[in-house]
Amino acid sequence: MAACHGLLLLLVVAAAAVAYAGKGKGHDGGASGGLRFRREGGTFKVLQVADMHYADGRSTPCKDVLPAQDRGCSDLNTTAFLYRVLRAEDPDLVVFTGDNIYGAESTDAARSMDAAIVPAIAMRLPWAAVIGNHDQEGTLSREGVMRHLVGMKNTLSRFNPEGVEIDGYGNYNLEVGGVEGTLLANKSVLNLYFLDSGDYSTVPSIPGYGWIKASQQAWFKKTSAILQKNYTNEHPKQKDPAPALAYFHIPLPEFGSFTASNMTGVRQEGISSASINSGFYTTMVETGDVKAAFVGHDHVNDFCGKLTGIQLCYAGGFGYHAYGKAGWSRRARVVSVQLEKMEGGEWQGVKSIKTWKRLDDQHLTTIESEVLWNRGSNGKELDLFMGATEES
Repeated sequence: MAACHGLLLLLVVAAAAVAYAGKGKGHDGGASGGLRFRREGGTFKVLQVADMHYADGRSTPCKDVLPAQDRGCSDLNTTAFLYRVLRAEDPDLVVFTGDNIYGAESTDAARSMDAAIVPAIAMRLPWAAVIGNHDQEGTLSREGVMRHLVGMKNTLSRFNPEGVEIDGYGNYNLEVGGVEGTLLANKSVLNLYFLDSGDYSTVPSIPGYGWIKASQQAWFKKTSAILQKNYTNEHPKQKDPAPALAYFHIPLPEFGSFTASNMTGVRQEGISSASINSGFYTTMVETGDVKAAFVGHDHVNDFCGKLTGIQLCYAGGFGYHAYGKAGWSRRARVVSVQLEKMEGGEWQGVKSIKTWKRLDDQHLTTIESEVLWNRGSNGKELDLFMGATEES
């Protein structure tokens, strides 16, 4: 029975790859292309995939699943889920937020990373990645993992900003242009930041996980200032800076600020942040453009909570070789950014940012759709407490 189940998964994965191999989806992305909002609908959609913990494929067993799911369950279940959700959501960008592989149980880290990412590549989708605290525990160093990622097909991942002395690997930003043919076509109306939150502390007197260092925050502040200046000062001048999203692996201490009364989603384990506070949350508040930050690391947390104008969101664990909770579905987080449309039909800047989650259940259920940020008709931000939760 287990062999049949494994064969069925292989057939599902192969069929999904073939179905999309020549479809020509028209995403304006990839290694040599820019990201852009869609003309139809004026949207830009990001799929966040957290903690795949991929290892050796079919020979790697699942963790924390129901007894009925256990036989034949492997990394291929993770692959099948990724194909399913990519087909259902059709994202403009896929973001892998670390612990993409579980290096300690991977025979060949490069091959494991290739296998983990292959659905996005097979479906010709642009993607970006940061690394977590387990990616480098195998046959590749932390630097080696990031160098491998930036060399893969369709990736928009970057090793680090050129000419900048900076801690970690995989600190970079991406710009999302307005709709082609509009006044904002050549401006970045949405900015995306990616940062290496480290793995473990290298300071003997400080135990625990790593953190976003001062050099990274200095680069972030400088980059944010340049992007905001370009958006508001260059023709056509805009009144307010473009909003931004940030992606990294390890949560900030401020993720511990929420309870069931002021968050959407669940908190089923502790907040495994660094044991010190390096101040990156305060840095984001000061720069003012980041409206939401997205992490992984704690697999059975999947909440969003708003603190001082910034939504702090977990994705929830995606991978079947990662620890989880039996009976609690693996999941992915979707973010959909919507442009404002003028009376004459012209697409303008960002109007709203929404999010929801997809579960790997029979129906690929959508849950907990909510508004993370909304710009009012007068161009000012609407302060929505915890976002306006919507029907799924």
